[in-house]
Amino acid sequence: MKTWKSTLAILAVSAAVVSCNNTTKNSAGEAQDSTALSDTAGAVTVNALAHAKEFPGATLKIASLTSEKVGSDSAKITVKYDVQNFKLTEQTEHDHHMANSHEGQHIHYILDNKPYVALYKPEHSETIAVNSEHYLLSFLSRSFHESIKTPEASKLIKFKVNADGKIEQLPAPTAPSLFYSRPKGDYKGADTKTLLLDFFVVNVPMGADGLNVKATINGQDFTLDQWVPYEILNLPMGETSVKLSLVDKDGNMLNGDNVSVERKVNLNAE
Repeated sequence: MKTWKSTLAILAVSAAVVSCNNTTKNSAGEAQDSTALSDTAGAVTVNALAHAKEFPGATLKIASLTSEKVGSDSAKITVKYDVQNFKLTEQTEHDHHMANSHEGQHIHYILDNKPYVALYKPEHSETIAVNSEHYLLSFLSRSFHESIKTPEASKLIKFKVNADGKIEQLPAPTAPSLFYSRPKGDYKGADTKTLLLDFFVVNVPMGADGLNVKATINGQDFTLDQWVPYEILNLPMGETSVKLSLVDKDGNMLNGDNVSVERKVNLNAE
């Protein structure tokens, strides 16, 4: 099983796959590994991408998190957000050819690293069990689901719902954490050509000498050493498995909460 390290050059406009083999230059002046590129022709490929439109000053805050007990063993929680310098439901300007939400920009609401809920209004409610602890990650998302990767545009909290159905705020998580975002769900037609691979890391110094993300796609491993969006190319039709794990510089997976998560997505040519 081969492992490729995907990186984004400082002046990157398009992706490059870098290894220790002989390199060539592409039109943007980036180093590309010709051997790796030829070896992966027709195979699943993961490439780093430049960030799409930036949103300087975009902020996301949790205005309130409340709950009420419903029944004997559950509570309804409601989170309300304060969003500044970012317009929900607006389409994001971009040139990435991948699945895009027709409803526009939104918030990704991720409870306990489960598949996110896309919020086009700044609030959300759901029912959860009493006497339970939870991680809630929220971040602003471009219309094609690429996260805005800044501390101001995101918020990770930990809380408990006690036996009375009330919220108890717990200390903010300080351990390295990885949250899965994309790909997600079903893809059809043209959307199957290029899938966005996007994740959110917290308390993680990513890089060659820090922590990396290992993406295992249909059994093939890719080491991602930059916190940027990636594209997945050449996926077969049908079911695809994507597993993301936080690993150290030697490739060993970390222990703890929110360090590894796996999803299955489906591709249909029609």
